[in-house]
Amino acid sequence: MMAAEQMPEKDWYSILGADPSASMSDLKEKYQKLILMYHPDKQSTDVSAGTVEECVQKFIEIDQAWKILGNEETKREYDLQRCEDDLRNIGPVDAQVYLEEMSWNEDDHSFYLSCRCGGKYSVSKDEAEEHKQGSHSLSNILGPIPRPDLLECS
Repeated sequence: MMAAEQMPEKDWYSILGADPSASMSDLKEKYQKLILMYHPDKQSTDVSAGTVEECVQKFIEIDQAWKILGNEETKREYDLQRCEDDLRNIGPVDAQVYLEEMSWNEDDHSFYLSCRCGGKYSVSKDEAEEHKQGSHSLSNILGPIPRPDLLECS
């Protein structure tokens, strides 16, 4: 199994000509079609050595893509790493979060902010009070509280 940090170097889906939402059977079908097309034994004898070498390299790349995408566990790891990389590339999350940007949850007396993953960042009333800087009202801007990307999402 490849280390997660090595996986995103190549777009294994594009190598197979597949969409990341493709089913396992679709991935397998694309793999089988390409692996036959680029198999070294299927190459014509009247092509240049350079063309044969390109086909061999493409064959190896297709096989590597299938080794990752054809296994549920390595595919899941690869997909998670791609998602993480995509989120990193979106850019930094705001350096400051203000209380007025958060919603109040009356049930548990906390402020919350929705996360990109569908979860929520939560700051209790007590935590908000600790971060308050000289203000006597929670409706005021707190100034910087821990950035949402540094808080634990639930």
